[in-house]
Amino acid sequence: MTVHSAADPAGAAGHPGGGRGSPLESRLLRQVSRLSRAHGLVEPGDRIMVACSGGKDSWALLHLLRAYQRRLPFPISLVAMNLDQGQPGYDPAPLREHLQRHGFEHHLELRDTYSVVVDNTPAGKTYCSRCSRMRRAILHQAADRLGANKIALGHHRDDLIETLWLNQLFAGRLRAMAAKLPALPGGHAIIRPLLDCAEAELAAYARALEVPILPCNLCGSQPDARRQQVKRWLAQLEAHVPNVRANLAAAAGNIEPQHLLDSRFHGVLPVDPEPPEGSCEGPRPDRDDPGSCVQLRSTHRSESGR
Repeated sequence: MTVHSAADPAGAAGHPGGGRGSPLESRLLRQVSRLSRAHGLVEPGDRIMVACSGGKDSWALLHLLRAYQRRLPFPISLVAMNLDQGQPGYDPAPLREHLQRHGFEHHLELRDTYSVVVDNTPAGKTYCSRCSRMRRAILHQAADRLGANKIALGHHRDDLIETLWLNQLFAGRLRAMAAKLPALPGGHAIIRPLLDCAEAELAAYARALEVPILPCNLCGSQPDARRQQVKRWLAQLEAHVPNVRANLAAAAGNIEPQHLLDSRFHGVLPVDPEPPEGSCEGPRPDRDDPGSCVQLRSTHRSESGR
């Protein structure tokens, strides 16, 4: 296993526009910091392996974690890990060059999961589940070899919302994504520092950084997958409810199980009085947007960037 060490992070050049030191980066860093403090994502002495696929989200995650690292009053270390899954035409050379040029400690690994996923997925079924399981197992193996105690994934606010809807609409359950999955004995914690960050802003940040984007032909080859359907529905609904994404993300961090039908919570929590008919659930709407039902205590509250 070859691990390329990092140069001094402070020596990386800044970027114009929405890149390093920009108002956009500052806003994204506030969101990362808020989520980290609320869920204990980054702690003293952490060695965090950052899963870097070469897509816009993982690039944004890597650069934001380095910027966040500079602000912390305690030491942590980062190592970028790229998994080449053997997709035809996939070339990690631009990714490697960017990591080296910006002084990121990194490890690149080749494991042909592409053929396994394609050959073993029944016709009409999506690749995502099998691909994700195989990729996750390899990431844990790599983290073990690299001495990392945490694995950082680039899921963002839109992924959270889409997963919430997918589970409700197609699986009949209330489930989204955890900001932190604690480590099992001898394992590695999973953290998702970008769950407060909007996909559009991460894309703008990645463009400003001028990172090389390596597309995933496996995911993009199934346009009728349910997640793509949910994306389209959200876009259509957003035309009528501009705050729909902020509200749905807030709902994932503002659960009131005593007002749901899961019998496991009966008698465990006190039941609040029912709100007046037609009103938003909760004590008061977001002060920044009188038309929003986002509650102030939610850790997923939308930020205005002030």
